[in-house]
Amino acid sequence: MTTRWLTPEEQRAWRAYNAASRLLEDVIDRQLQQEGGMPHLFYMVLANLSEAPDRRLRMTDLAETLKITRSRLTYAVTRLERDGLVRREDCRRDRRSSLAVLTDEGMAVLERTAPGHVETVRSALFDRLTPEQVGQLAEICTGIARGLQDEDPGAGAGDLPWRRRSSCSP
Repeated sequence: MTTRWLTPEEQRAWRAYNAASRLLEDVIDRQLQQEGGMPHLFYMVLANLSEAPDRRLRMTDLAETLKITRSRLTYAVTRLERDGLVRREDCRRDRRSSLAVLTDEGMAVLERTAPGHVETVRSALFDRLTPEQVGQLAEICTGIARGLQDEDPGAGAGDLPWRRRSSCSP
């Protein structure tokens, strides 16, 4: 098999993407740690639960939405549960599943933290783009995500994070 090396333009784009994504994640994480005492992942758990019917989602569905492993989600929910921001419930329809539920305290923390988070996202990302670039960014990211999720399972899509089992699972 011949290696398909990146062209100089692809290398430039790849490195720019890496730098921007790491810097953006760092800015967002710092803001959320300072204002909400939580990392970005925890905020995203709260935000997704706040948008769900009755502020509850099956853990498997939440992991898929967040594009993370179930074990990483379990860790995050356990920490949020300890802080009283989320609680777990058994799923009545599927005994193997559990639900993550946003508590009133979790909703209050989210409402208190959201304005600063939105301002950080706006100033760090969207204020630096033209309206045309915002549309292009959405189109590019959607295309990449769709392509990675729709791949043939033999090509890696079967190994998507939310489908992975931890090494401790039976």
